[in-house]
Amino acid sequence: MTLTDEIQRRRTFAIISHPDAGKTTLTEKLLLFGGAIHVAGAVKSNKIKKTATSDWMEIEKQRGISVATSVMAFDYRDYHINILDTPGHQDFAEDTFRTLTAVDSVIIVIDAAKGVETQTRRLMEVCRMRKTPVMVFVNKMDREGKDPFDLLDEVEAELGIHVRPLSWPINMGQRFKGVYNIFQQTLDLYTPNKQTISESIKFADVNDPQITELIGENDADKLRMDLDLIEGVYNPFSTDDYLRGDLAPVFFGSALNTFGVKELLECFVQIAPSPRPVDTLERRVDPLEEKFTGFCFKIHANMDPNHRSCIAFFKICSGKFERNEYYRHVRKEQQMRFSAPTCFMAQKKETIDEAYAGDIVGLPDTGNFKIGDTLTSGEVLHFKGLPSFSPEMFKYIENADPMKQKQLDKGVNQLMDEGVAQLFTNQLTGRKIVGTVGQLQFEVIQYRLEHEYQAKCRWEPISLYKACWIEAVKEEGAKEPSPEAKAEYEMFKKRKAQYMAFDKEGRDVFLADSGYVLSMAQQDYQHIRFHFTSEF
Repeated sequence: MTLTDEIQRRRTFAIISHPDAGKTTLTEKLLLFGGAIHVAGAVKSNKIKKTATSDWMEIEKQRGISVATSVMAFDYRDYHINILDTPGHQDFAEDTFRTLTAVDSVIIVIDAAKGVETQTRRLMEVCRMRKTPVMVFVNKMDREGKDPFDLLDEVEAELGIHVRPLSWPINMGQRFKGVYNIFQQTLDLYTPNKQTISESIKFADVNDPQITELIGENDADKLRMDLDLIEGVYNPFSTDDYLRGDLAPVFFGSALNTFGVKELLECFVQIAPSPRPVDTLERRVDPLEEKFTGFCFKIHANMDPNHRSCIAFFKICSGKFERNEYYRHVRKEQQMRFSAPTCFMAQKKETIDEAYAGDIVGLPDTGNFKIGDTLTSGEVLHFKGLPSFSPEMFKYIENADPMKQKQLDKGVNQLMDEGVAQLFTNQLTGRKIVGTVGQLQFEVIQYRLEHEYQAKCRWEPISLYKACWIEAVKEEGAKEPSPEAKAEYEMFKKRKAQYMAFDKEGRDVFLADSGYVLSMAQQDYQHIRFHFTSEF
């Protein structure tokens, strides 16, 4: 296979949704179809003892929620598929936002009963901003939910995207009989089974009398009326509109009962984009270029408890990555080679010799990488758009076991490198402050420190409003701020000494204790710029 063929058979996508819509369950069933697993696990179940493949961390198994993005790769027919299963909980949104920079398309899962929820709306804004193609899977059709037409209206209104159903449900809840696959013109009859696939019958015409025999006269008549209405109300499906991010195909099914998933996967591999060009500060990188480029979008600490190692997740943007080849680490200006690059099946990983544009590779990290770092065959490139949000919740972190100070420091440093929480050191007192986007993060950090690093910590309250990175304003074209700006900057730091901190990179951070204080500082100090995201 040529380089171009290998790259064009790649499909890299993220599954996103509000918590509990069925994202991880859908991931399991896609893995089942790809032959990557032979028994699908469950997120919450007393009967199924196997937990979901993508929820491999101990805290995920206990809570029944995903707290970190996991990557899974498998082959389906002639395609190589990379799935990124993201956390739905808003406290982990930052991980999900960054994951969206590493994928070429997205599947949004919506609960048929609850419809579009807040978190889905926020994630969709990121997809729209990046013009990422989106497919919608309406899940849990085996339970009572909203009318399908009402759901489609809600998706259009709430997510700001045109939709086009490519499958249509026949009833729902107890009366759910299956779906009519508009994309392939087949009738898929529903038999609830968590591990196998229901039967599928092809029809050249929806008016075929056999459909009436299979699902009953009333349901057959309603199906035909609904399909006529769909043709009249919605624009015909166009792959180009989908790839531009203007149209979202919609599928209905029940992920738990392995129903409607195959139809989604079949359509997905046919229409979803192969790796797309990526913008850097210097130029646009085309995936089919021969030279290797890639960026780090996530770091996961302690993935293998036996080795206490960190893994940096790299999205390959162009060319081919090869084991034991030298590549340029742009930020460090060093040549590096990797003897054990890995591909993933959630926590399980195996060493690979090569990977292509669109793939996600894991590189063992001993503190060399930060989120946003670039590796290339030699060219100096900086990938952009990997945000780090300003934290909104803060707590002092204190050591609860003086004998384990070393383990605590190591654990905190590795967990902060993941980029989901941030560490600040007060410039006056030297006390360490952890800032996160959500409350649940503190529990996860505490749990992981204790169970993965054998270090206990305790939290102490601190009342802060926001963290912002500050710098003295430079005149246009100037390399240095003016003496006046420098003087004002130093004066600000002295006056606000008790609220000044360093981040992990040693940059100055102002920890404002109220919105009023922050807005007054912005008004009073014209020569200082306040940043609310640090582009890594």
